Amino acid sequence: MRVKNDKYKQDSVVCGEFMGSPHKVYEFDTVVVEDKSGGYVVFVPTLPGCHTQGETIGEALGNAKEAIELYMETLSKEEKTEFLKLKFVGIQRVKAIA
Repeated sequence: MRVKNDKYKQDSVVCGEFMGSPHKVYEFDTVVVEDKSGGYVVFVPTLPGCHTQGETIGEALGNAKEAIELYMETLSKEEKTEFLKLKFVGIQRVKAIA
């Protein structure tokens, strides 16, 4: 399910089912970057190695929802608890000489 976030003019990803599911619903911050070959890549900073892509931002975010749910299925209860404690702080631009 996609939820409109008017403040940033983009969608948020909500994982889980609202009704009839024994699972809790969690929200995850994502980073969306434009791929030089076309489309978009989505990273989930609080879930190491969890990333996906799509031709449109909407498709990429939908794929991110699926990737997050699959990632969470692989975790033990203890691992899930630890990952859910992590908080995404933000993105900062850093200048470096290359």
